[in-house]
Amino acid sequence: IGAISPVRNGKRRELIYLYSLTLFLSACLLFLVQPMTGKMILPFLGGVPAVWNTCLVFYQAVLLMGYTYAHFSPRWLGVRRQPVVHLGLMALPLFVLPIRISDQIIRRLPIAGNPTAWLVVCLAATVGLPFLVVATTAPMLQKWFASTRHRDAGNAYFLYAASNAGSVLGLLGYVVFWEPTFLLKQQALIWTCLYGVLAGLDRKSTRLNSSH
Repeated sequence: IGAISPVRNGKRRELIYLYSLTLFLSACLLFLVQPMTGKMILPFLGGVPAVWNTCLVFYQAVLLMGYTYAHFSPRWLGVRRQPVVHLGLMALPLFVLPIRISDQIIRRLPIAGNPTAWLVVCLAATVGLPFLVVATTAPMLQKWFASTRHRDAGNAYFLYAASNAGSVLGLLGYVVFWEPTFLLKQQALIWTCLYGVLAGLDRKSTRLNSSH
């Protein structure tokens, strides 16, 4: 028993570190992509309040969709099938990344009138799917962790701390470092690479979770 205990403790620590890192990165990506996309749209619509309000409502709506999926998908799909489906969902944004506003969407920009509908379509086509998938990460991993036999499964406040730290770093980091250092195309490419890292962490989380 004494020889097995350190191994189990090591796996428990690995689970905590992996989940914390995954949640940290997902929150950071969420708060990096919002101002990045806003800066892409800025030359077309400017910075009027209506534009920012529409973006805010869009992101909140997609965030709610992500939380709804994370809440109900384990019930609909079952505990074993749900992680497999989620990994498939994680792969979908790779078909639309890196984030950019296509020429086809730009040509549909209305010359006169209210551009709200165009803005919603633009956001949905450019960042909607990646944002939705990343938004599912935090509630999904928290749900997975709560279903493990880890001793902290019922009191996982450290996961919220990791997520909050990632949110703060993403928001402040964009203003202080990300935006002044990289061009928009570079920002989109780096964000895509970080998303790939997140997908890898998610995959490892599902494997480690199944062993607990």
